[in-house]
Amino acid sequence: MAEALSGGLETVAQAARQAPGRGLPPVHLWNPAHCGEIDIVIKRNGLWFHEGTPIGREALVRLFSTVLRKDPDGIYLVTPVEKMKITVEDAPFVAVRVDRAKNDAGGEALRFLTNVGDEVEAGPDNAIRVEMDPGTGEPSPYLHVRRGLEALIARPVFYELVEMAQERETADGPQLGVSSNGAWFAVGPARAHLV
Repeated sequence: MAEALSGGLETVAQAARQAPGRGLPPVHLWNPAHCGEIDIVIKRNGLWFHEGTPIGREALVRLFSTVLRKDPDGIYLVTPVEKMKITVEDAPFVAVRVDRAKNDAGGEALRFLTNVGDEVEAGPDNAIRVEMDPGTGEPSPYLHVRRGLEALIARPVFYELVEMAQERETADGPQLGVSSNGAWFAVGPARAHLV
């Protein structure tokens, strides 16, 4: 994408830059009128495209990622004065790294890093879930990042989770899963690891 931003993108960028404080902008508190759609697509691999061209400026993608909001009818870029629907092929983020860490209580946590720089500890508020494709049996693992927005867990990261997994007896039989911040998350269906 050229260095100059189109009008809609420039407005979003300006609003995100002016967000108060150093944390994430309070997009959940903003209720602007819906202004239509903007031709932004977030691909399954986490790459952002505007009008068919990759957005090559990492800082711009990170900035836009801070003003994403999931509403019942889709995912939007939201500012105090505009709300523009975008297209997301799978999840808006990709978890590209996982590390075991100690949490504040001295317990164990799984800390993930997303492709846009978010650090997220899995736990009761940030669940890991795995959907299985009924046709192929392929897993699609996700991590909740914030306010309904999820990260697709990259395949190499998911393999690390499977290596960390321990068997637990469940109502459906033995199942592999991982623990983080006191919560346990299955990484596949019961008995799948026994086949």
